[in-house]
Amino acid sequence: MPASRQRVAGVLFLALGLVSVATVAQAQSLDEAVVDGRFDCRALEDLPAPDTPLAWFERSLWAGHCYRYDAHAVRIGYDGVRTLVLSHDVHDGVERGLARFLDGPPISFERRGRIGRLGWSDGGEAPLSPAGIAAHVGDHYRLRLGDEERIANRRVRRLDIAPLDNLRFGHRLWLDVATGLTLKQTLLDETGRALETFQLTALDRPRLHPGEVIIDEAREAPREPWQLGWLPGGFIAQPVDTQSARHGDAVAHRLYSDGLSTLSLFVAPIEAADLLAPGLHRLGVSNAAVRHRDLGGEPRQVVVMGELPPRVLLRVADNLRWRGDQADE
Repeated sequence: MPASRQRVAGVLFLALGLVSVATVAQAQSLDEAVVDGRFDCRALEDLPAPDTPLAWFERSLWAGHCYRYDAHAVRIGYDGVRTLVLSHDVHDGVERGLARFLDGPPISFERRGRIGRLGWSDGGEAPLSPAGIAAHVGDHYRLRLGDEERIANRRVRRLDIAPLDNLRFGHRLWLDVATGLTLKQTLLDETGRALETFQLTALDRPRLHPGEVIIDEAREAPREPWQLGWLPGGFIAQPVDTQSARHGDAVAHRLYSDGLSTLSLFVAPIEAADLLAPGLHRLGVSNAAVRHRDLGGEPRQVVVMGELPPRVLLRVADNLRWRGDQADE
């Protein structure tokens, strides 16, 4: 859409307080329904089924932000089968998600937030998500639609997502035909073996939020005392606050993602870190690479972890450089 038409659309939105669903249905991408940092979830009503694998993936991301629901699910992984309950709601444009395990240790997770962006602003406008994520994923994975199946007594389309290199794992998604919600997802290693499966067993009354969801503001990246000498192609620093109240400023934590896979980087002086043995560690479905290195004139512990091949995590840790160190040259 030309810039002049985008400005006109913004004026009409402010005047009328709504987005025309008929207009949105004809848009090439749902990100055209974003006005003034808000996405009107009613744009998802009565849309025809996507006709490409990438369009299915983008629809699933928008649906995950816009639908309110309660669900039961199972997670099949390294520790066996665990059951849990999920809920997702939207209040005043802010999402609230809750997950609570029903067996094993009594663990629950809560998330409140807005639709995230793909990266820091870097002095300009960061790509919007989920549209930005979908386009970025298409550059680094091959997406292919599978057959129609049935999950939780609902019609789904299977979406196979295979990496275009050997630096990340594959994914398989089963998307609800009626809503676009992901009802099942499997993480696949380099050989195609399932590492973890997460599946809804019951989806109770999914309702489209009859209003807007707020998109996070663009933020500039903080200045780090280090630089990464290598990252897998497509991985971008995530614009999230990862400071820990437990460690304060002593432990730096940053996230990087390609839109599907994520790695975490922890850097801390040895005396301030919970020391781990150097080498590789298995943490459930994730791997962690630990290095003790002399950086910035003092010994530091570097931990890189994520659901990625171990050699990738080791390479990231080994190529971390402190700004101003001789190694930078």
